[in-house]
Parts: sequence; structure tokens; C-alpha cells
Amino acid sequence: MSLAVIYTRAKSGINAPLVTVEVHLSNGLPSLNIVGLPEAAVKESKDRVRSALLNSHFDFPARRITINLAPADLPKEGGRFDLPIALGILAASGQLPSDTLEEYEFIGELALSGELRPVDGILPSALACGHSQRKLILPHANAAEAALASKTVVYPANHLLEVCAHLKRSATLPQQSHDKKIDTTPRADINDVIGQHQAKRALEIAAAGAHNLLFSGPPGTGKTMLASRLPGILPPLDEKAALEVAAVYSVNSSTPRANFFERPFRSPHHTASSVSLVGGGSNPRPGEVSMAHHGVLFLDELPEFSRKVLEVLREPLESGSIHIARAQARVEYPANFMLIAAMNPCPCGYLGEARCRCTPDQVNRYRDKISGPLLDRIDLQVHVPRVPHRELTASSPQSESSTSIRQRVIAAREKQLSRQGCANAQLSRKQIDQFCALNEEQLEMMNTAIERMGLSARGFHRVLKVARTIADIENQQDIQSPHLSEALAYRL
Repeated sequence: MSLAVIYTRAKSGINAPLVTVEVHLSNGLPSLNIVGLPEAAVKESKDRVRSALLNSHFDFPARRITINLAPADLPKEGGRFDLPIALGILAASGQLPSDTLEEYEFIGELALSGELRPVDGILPSALACGHSQRKLILPHANAAEAALASKTVVYPANHLLEVCAHLKRSATLPQQSHDKKIDTTPRADINDVIGQHQAKRALEIAAAGAHNLLFSGPPGTGKTMLASRLPGILPPLDEKAALEVAAVYSVNSSTPRANFFERPFRSPHHTASSVSLVGGGSNPRPGEVSMAHHGVLFLDELPEFSRKVLEVLREPLESGSIHIARAQARVEYPANFMLIAAMNPCPCGYLGEARCRCTPDQVNRYRDKISGPLLDRIDLQVHVPRVPHRELTASSPQSESSTSIRQRVIAAREKQLSRQGCANAQLSRKQIDQFCALNEEQLEMMNTAIERMGLSARGFHRVLKVARTIADIENQQDIQSPHLSEALAYRL
């Protein structure tokens, strides 16, 4: 047979579109041509494949070889097509039986010796392969990550010869077990933070409803310490959300996440560029907002970030995704994250104290880096005051632990999912009318607050969402006036 068809997967954002590798041998001068919009690394695969086949003691056909990567309008990149191209040449030249090839998909880069090397973005390919009801053969180093797709049969291999032996049925590759890791490393506990009861309460509300939160206060009051304790009170990911997060990490790295069900916590430095934050590049890759999908993006020293960098957060905060357009590709990455930020009240951090020497202009320039539209998207804005020295030195009783707070957060989040199918922070306009209804007294309270605080329409709706979360924490079916009062208190 001079024509062989092999199935594999390309990489497009966090998707893995099917690619059909068609290999045809014909008479003519010996040559090898690859068509179907291949990039440089794919074009170079002909040299890797030729050496791999010869070093594995196969015959390389001295004929005219044409390889088509279909669909032709989809860009192909990386060395992930080496293994399917090699198998296609072997099948087309009759050195490999082609009757079982339709049952499998193949991904992997070949070394010159024929060994299989890992590639990135393997999890989306494994998930798509399972939906197509095919089995996946891939490098052994990618097996643990691919096994996260529990509906996919995964066969890891170390060498091209092992793959060929499996397809010839002379030997069988071992099937990879589906094992999702759970990290039992103890997390930092929130009771390590002395005092700051209001800030801890705001942190619990933010975790329960997936709300954005801003801590503002002088240095050394525990803002960063509080934010770092947030992962310990967040509910675990369900399997669907965990696979979405793992797919983003898979596209960015060939190393799987340490804890499959733990929500990601990303903390970029304030020197980060806008591209590193939202993603991009000539070959688009996910940024920090996508790496924090279903988790937390913590921006410490918020005004130290460039204003241009902070402004790119406005769209993903509203839509929960980020679109990246380049000349060769247009991709969409998920970016449904909680924004937790911390800042000082002025450049030196000691505004209102005798040691502060900041002028009003310096304070205004410092705060103006955070625009009104961005601040309006932050649901909870909490002042973190200095802890009294007597409270620091006193042997006070142990405060509430992260474990007990986490139980309340999980219970509140389960109420939200069963009621509306999402966290309160993601409530739509119609859902707000349905689940955040107010009586006449509460409407009058909100009208007064809108006039005095200058709340925008977005700010008004975010206050209602926070009040709904407070009611869920206290196991109340309807929003009460104290819930509204507390939600308004968090809008500085």
C-alpha cells in the first residue's frame, strides 16, 4: 500500500484540533515534501524522522514521499508530528500493518536514535482523543499528564520500536493508570495572622462568593500574609474545573500540576509586562490571568504595577476570558479568576503618621495608577490598620483556623451552585433580579447609598452580589438589611 493515514492532534490555544497525516509514496526521484501549513520545526521533522527510522533498523523508502497535514489551513508547529509521520512512512511502505491504525492517535517528538521525547499541550490532546473514542500512544514522559483524562486509554512508549511492536501485536505497551494526585502538604493557616478580624471576614466573603478583594494599609499590617492564606480556605476544584486548569498548565509546560484539585494561586512581580499578565507572543501562550483560572491572581504592591499593565485586566475581569489575535493565529484562553490586591495608602506607606513626608501630588500620582474602572470591578475594598502593640505582645487565645472557615466557605459555595449553577460573583443581570431581590426598606437604603457614595450601576450590582454571599454564609434564604450594610461598608 502506497498511501497511509495517521491521526494526531495539533495545538490551538487550549484546544486540540484533529490533524490527519496522509503519507503517499510515488515513483520519481527520491524526495520528501511536507505540505499543510507546516512551520519550521515541522519541516525539520523529515531529517529527524529519516535518522530515527534508519537508527531503528527500518528501511527508508528511496521514493518520492509526499506528506499532507490536513486540514491545510491550520498552522502546525513543534515536533509533535514526528511520530505520526514516521509511522505513516512505515505503513505506506508496507513495513507496518495499517489495519489497526484507525484505532489510535499518535503524538511525540523523535530523537535521532528513535527515542520518544515529550511535547507540551498533551492534556487537551488526550481529552479530545477520548471524545473521539480512540486510544492515544505518546512519549512516556507525557503519560502522567495524559492520564488525567480518565476517559482516554493511554499507552506510553519510550522508543519507536516499542510502538511498532505494539501495532504489529508482537508486544503490548502497558496501559497508563489514571491517578490524580492529591497534595497533603499542610498549608499556612489563617490563625497565624494576629488580629485583623475585619480583613479575615472580608477574606472569607471573597472566598465564598469568588469576589475580588483589595487590601489597603500601612506596611507590616499583614496584607500579604492574609492573601497567602486564601488558598487554605478556598473550596477544592471539581473534576471539570480541574481539567480546565490542568489544560492551561499543559499548554504552558510539559510538567503537570502538583495538586490536581487545588485552586491555582499566582503572584506575579510588579515588574511584569502586560504580555506576561494576559498572554501573547508571536506564538500565543497563556499569561498569568489564564494560569490563575478558577483560582487567585494576587497583585502585591498594586500601584507599583504600570498603569498600562493594570488596564489590561479590565476585560478578563468582566468576561472571564482573554482573546489574543496575531497575524498567524487567533486564540482564546479562559481567565475566570479572583483578583486579590494589596497596596499602601501612599508611596512611603505611612500616610497620616508623623514620619510621612509624601506631598499631596505624590499621593495622587501614586493612587492614580489605579483607574476608576478597575477599582469599580473590585467588590471588597478593606482598610487593614496597624495592629495595636498590646495585641501583638499579649498571649491572646488562638483565633479561628482555616479549616473551620473553609467548611463555611464550602457550604456557602455549594448553596450557590445548587441555586444558580455558579458563584455569586458570576451572577448575570437576570439572576441578580431573581436571587438578590430587595424589599422597599432595602431599596430605600440602596438609593441613599447610591447618592452618597456615587455608586455606578456596576458598583450597585456588585454590592448586591456581596450581600447575597454574606446571606449564604449565614444560611439565610433572603438578603437582610444587615447584609446590605456590611456589603456597603466594603466599598471605600
